[in-house]
Amino acid sequence: MRCDVAPLLHLDSGFDLRPAASSDAPTIAWWMAQPHIQKWWEQDWSVERWAQAIEEQLAGEHSIPCLTAVDGEDFAYAELYRVRHDRLAEYYAWQEHDWGIHVAIGDAERLGRGLGRRLLRALAEALLRADPLSQRVVAEPDVTNLPSIRAFEAAGFVIHAELELPEKKALLMVHTRTVEA
Repeated sequence: MRCDVAPLLHLDSGFDLRPAASSDAPTIAWWMAQPHIQKWWEQDWSVERWAQAIEEQLAGEHSIPCLTAVDGEDFAYAELYRVRHDRLAEYYAWQEHDWGIHVAIGDAERLGRGLGRRLLRALAEALLRADPLSQRVVAEPDVTNLPSIRAFEAAGFVIHAELELPEKKALLMVHTRTVEA
């Protein structure tokens, strides 16, 4: 895994994070087919396509696909990525060490319980702890995805701009380093 970060990050708030493997493709494919995720991610792919995507991510320098667990059960998919390697870099004045995150809570029974905001904060703070040169973590939720926007705001992300991406109008949301991070 070559994405400028240790393969395992220590997350606070009781979460476990591990790199996804192709053997996780059935779980991820099932999650991505759920209406609350499919609407925003549009990656309702086959198990085979997810297995290939995970292998490609793990072999590249762009992003790290991960599974997140709480109480010993996987419940979310996350992608951690360096903005400088992502097309998002074309849309805002990025800094060399910016991290980006994408998160999908696959287990619908865990929605609406505050786990999303806790996970987003834990991921952002873990990335900043693991990378002393990084000053911020960014996300770009769709402007109409109000539950996601609220979760990012509750996790300490601040809206910096509206971005016109090819597939959506998005908000650039930024979590900056604090003394605690």
